[in-house]
Amino acid sequence: MDRLFTLKEACRILGIHPNTLRKWDRNGKIRVVRTIGGRRRIPESEIKRLLGINESTNNNVAIYVRVSSYDQKKKGDLDRQKQSLLEYAKAKNYNVTTIIEDIASGLNENRKGLSKLFDLVNNRKISVVIVSFKDRLTRFGFKYIEKYFSSYNVKIEIVNTDNEKDAYQELVEDLIAIVSSFAGRLYGLRSHRYKKVVEGVKELVTDN
Repeated sequence: MDRLFTLKEACRILGIHPNTLRKWDRNGKIRVVRTIGGRRRIPESEIKRLLGINESTNNNVAIYVRVSSYDQKKKGDLDRQKQSLLEYAKAKNYNVTTIIEDIASGLNENRKGLSKLFDLVNNRKISVVIVSFKDRLTRFGFKYIEKYFSSYNVKIEIVNTDNEKDAYQELVEDLIAIVSSFAGRLYGLRSHRYKKVVEGVKELVTDN
């Protein structure tokens, strides 16, 4: 059975004034139980609902893995990420309900897997997201994603199990992709100047 809280206790937990809770009761925004003496008692389930806590999904965890190309997938990079994260989840006794894969640049905001992850968060289906590195989710703006997920009581755990060489190579590929995109818009994809700029950048960033 639900634990029942007094009006004062419920207001303290919810951070609202008693008059606000009374108004919610009158407007049907909260389910209130009345004692024999007519006093209000608020069920714990109602408090958790208003706080956005869903106990049935509190232990559900999603694993998110990403590589930038099918070549990396063929090399087994995607499988290695999954295996490492599954071992991490097992060690923490997590209930992994979803494994999401993306094969796309970390600069691509229209990834199918990332969209699916946001849907899980928006629908409160998970409480934790596990990734190897921050850049698995995004190259830029990680703090914004983290803050958004947090507003749904979803925590992002960074495991740092990725290979640094692979991460560096992917960053190089992303940089080349950015330069290629801008150069293509400026000079045209078939122009000699476009090819010269792109080749120059490739030579510069892969020189090491």
